[in-house]
Amino acid sequence: MTTARHIVRPKIRGYICVSAHPEGCAENVREQIRYVQAQKPIRDAPRNVLIIGASTGYGLASRIALAFGAKASTLGVFFEKPGESDRPASAGWYNTAAFEQEAAKAGIKAWSINGDAFTHEVKAAALDIIRKRMGKVDLVIYSLAAPRRTDPADGQSYRSVLRPVGQSFSSKTLDTDKNAVGFATLPPATDDEIKATVKVMGGEDWELWMNALDAAGLLAEGCKSVAYSYLGPQVTWPVYKDGTIGQAKKDLERAAKRIDALLKFHRGQAFISVNKAVVTQASSAIPVVPLYIALLFKVMKARNLHEGCIEQAWRLFSTQMYNENFVDFDDERRARLDDRELSPEVQTEVFALWPKITTENLFSETDYASYQVEFLKLFGFGFPNIDYETPVTLDIPIPSIPPVATEAGQKG
Repeated sequence: MTTARHIVRPKIRGYICVSAHPEGCAENVREQIRYVQAQKPIRDAPRNVLIIGASTGYGLASRIALAFGAKASTLGVFFEKPGESDRPASAGWYNTAAFEQEAAKAGIKAWSINGDAFTHEVKAAALDIIRKRMGKVDLVIYSLAAPRRTDPADGQSYRSVLRPVGQSFSSKTLDTDKNAVGFATLPPATDDEIKATVKVMGGEDWELWMNALDAAGLLAEGCKSVAYSYLGPQVTWPVYKDGTIGQAKKDLERAAKRIDALLKFHRGQAFISVNKAVVTQASSAIPVVPLYIALLFKVMKARNLHEGCIEQAWRLFSTQMYNENFVDFDDERRARLDDRELSPEVQTEVFALWPKITTENLFSETDYASYQVEFLKLFGFGFPNIDYETPVTLDIPIPSIPPVATEAGQKG
């Protein structure tokens, strides 16, 4: 029987892209692998790594960096939509399929679980794979980004919101749907919205994962754990650092301290890595951030300081966590991979340009063109070596996930 093939084009609705190109997503993965393979191997690196939130962004980059830079065996957990014969999968699904295929070619072990990481069932499945396939893990990366969460303890569902706290917030912003500079106003979050956002994006689930691994005896001596966060410049603070997301990030830091105390018993450590601003599907929905990133790209590229997810992940592992290095913590005991972004020279230049940007000069005075390219690449579009007029197969399997398990993983 001949497998149906289709031409796939980007379908953007508001701030999201609802289609993904399998060959383009594979090229996105291969591009990151090529970057890692061009670097020196990571010494004294982890052998077995669990990545919670492994299919896109910093989680995917971390998986690629450790697998192809240190030959680490990885277990990735994510919640993605598989493709059907006439419907594309989500980008994260295609990313993972490509990663596993490339890992297999290189003789690197990799397993994946597609399901709701907040549930007891997915945690149990992960523990089972670690126990049977890996032995123990010596690094756990928490890079989960989800809009909602059902608390496994009581079954109550929570949804996160992007809102300021205490008062309304108005600011210059960029409407990426219309390519227009304007102003956005957000009302303050209610107490219930703040609590819900902390429930979804805070540190409670990270703690549950680490406690489950510890109780099962699956944490290796010297095990480390890191969760990713973002602070950003002062202009974004009302909606980010001091907003609902910021309240969740504070809870993430609370959890980091508790997990660090737990890992001390294993001669290990836990901490937050504050990373730089990058283009993600989530960031495009946050007022102020797309315009800021478009300016940041222009300034950092001119200074030869620009980094994407893979460069940031590589720098964290090769210059901070491994290669006989030590993490350069700030006063709050956080690794600061955003040091180049928030340097006084970069920030001064970005905000000297900020008031001058209008819809008319958006493309000439910022690097919004690169922002658009990077956004499309998240979904496998815009790679010059991919023929987007050639029909492709959409229902691509992930080697380590049997079809029956995939269907089960989509529940919840």
